[in-house]
Amino acid sequence: MMLTVSDCGGGVDGGECYGGWFWRSVDGIFEENRAVLRLLEKERVMEKRLDYVRAFPEGYQAMVQLERVIRQSGLEPLLIELVKIRASQMNGCAFCIDMHTKDARAKGETEQRIYALNAWRETPFFTDRERAALAWTEAVTNLQQGHVPELVYMELRKEFDEAEAAKLTWVVGAINVWNRIAVAFRLEVGGYQVGQHG
Repeated sequence: MMLTVSDCGGGVDGGECYGGWFWRSVDGIFEENRAVLRLLEKERVMEKRLDYVRAFPEGYQAMVQLERVIRQSGLEPLLIELVKIRASQMNGCAFCIDMHTKDARAKGETEQRIYALNAWRETPFFTDRERAALAWTEAVTNLQQGHVPELVYMELRKEFDEAEAAKLTWVVGAINVWNRIAVAFRLEVGGYQVGQHG
């Protein structure tokens, strides 16, 4: 079946908008063509959508302040970076992966551990405390699968006291917000320099 494609803003009748594009089959029946959609989205993926800082500066400043509080929370700086990288990997946030791998390296993290992070369970490179934090990060980030199982919480509490567990959860929550902002608004990847955001 042949499909005609145009931008959704074209106002074409007899079809349907999907993935930011208007789709119409030659006989008037909508058909989802995933391969073509992926190709079109790949071509458009690097186009920044809007300047979210300028659009809502108060929200941005609130998040920046939260990051300052997190940095002063007493949690280990490298642990914070590992958590941010892992959540960003799960969320497919290239901007945040680029940023936090650079920050982690600047703070002394090894390439070996960064490369192995998405398979941390299969490696001997991480401490019990880090493993508990990474498991917690994955569970809190991926809420639709299990709503943070009790076993994961119990393992967390073996390594983190009540205050530390709360602080770590704020770290996970904050990076998930940043991931969603960066992915939603397609922030440009690769230009981040260590210390750029304070």
